Amino acid sequence: MSEPDAASPFEGEKAPASPRADLVTAAVLCVFGIAVVTQAWQMPRFVEQSGTGLTAPGIVPGFYGVVIALLSIVLGMRAIRRGGWAVRGAAQGSAADRRQLATAAVLGVVYAGGMVGRVPFWLASALFVFAFTTAFEWELGPQGRLRRVIEAALIGIGTGIGVMLVFEKLFLLRLP
Repeated sequence: MSEPDAASPFEGEKAPASPRADLVTAAVLCVFGIAVVTQAWQMPRFVEQSGTGLTAPGIVPGFYGVVIALLSIVLGMRAIRRGGWAVRGAAQGSAADRRQLATAAVLGVVYAGGMVGRVPFWLASALFVFAFTTAFEWELGPQGRLRRVIEAALIGIGTGIGVMLVFEKLFLLRLP
């Protein structure tokens, strides 16, 4: 097993992403957040059916878009302070980075395209969070793996139930 990074407080944790990668990520996420807010704003408000502004279907995605855009600006400012604006030689991502990106993409597609609408939403969310957490915790090595899988199951179940309660009790939306 390789030695942990000296800058990392946790065994097996990788060094932080480069400032340049953070800056590019921040730019992409900011554009995405603004696009979400724009699309949410264009959704119908149902005012003509005596709906209030709080019952508009664009409220939740618009809120998410604003949060994504604001957090991307924070990430971008941090990257700039760390020198992310400086032009350097082309950086190549490692095979592990590409594998992690592919894993996240496949899990997201399976969740959104395969499970949502076919199984109860709370269960789909719980399974997605469990699979995602387990996939990325698995790479930290065999020490404590059973504990991490149990924790991932508990986090997944908690997330699934929490999502269901928030949408059905707070937003008064019935989930599929």
